[in-house]
Amino acid sequence: MAAKRILMLVGDFVEDYEVMVPFQALQMVGHTVHAVCPGKRAGEKVRTAVHDFEGEQTYSEKPGHNFTLNATFDEVRPEDYDALVIPGGRAPEYIRLNPDVLRIARHFADADKPIAAVCHGLQVLATAGALKGRTCTGYPAVGPDVTAAGGEWVELPADRAYVHGKLVTAPAWPAHPEWLARFLEVLGTRIEP
Repeated sequence: MAAKRILMLVGDFVEDYEVMVPFQALQMVGHTVHAVCPGKRAGEKVRTAVHDFEGEQTYSEKPGHNFTLNATFDEVRPEDYDALVIPGGRAPEYIRLNPDVLRIARHFADADKPIAAVCHGLQVLATAGALKGRTCTGYPAVGPDVTAAGGEWVELPADRAYVHGKLVTAPAWPAHPEWLARFLEVLGTRIEP
């Protein structure tokens, strides 16, 4: 397996599990993961939030950890990366207002590179115009964004994932085992027992 260079787009109040777990897991299998945030440099931190499903009509939100960025957003050249990961939480709703975030997302979609988006991460892809003709899933409240952007929405349980070509999507962090496994398949990563 050739190690891949993966870009992860984050922002303050990214969902804690959705940034921490894939950041560590993808490195664990040998890939390089650069986590960046608009307006921030390597070594700076973003705050995370823990979203939980406790029986109310939507998720609850609790303070998470500080997550240290390991790359500088202004230095990112998307053509230097093999794949993109966009975690959810509240970050996608505002980082999608940054034209460079949209340019980066469009690069991966237009170049047909692997993309994983979890939960609200699809908001970035929808705003970038990267979902037209693609079928995907995410947090249910993002379904209208996907449809308005020309994508096809699939409703799945929170612990499931959906693959359309090189796009891997999931409703929320309970799907980590499945979406990470599917994303590794799309990346061509083989894990030997």
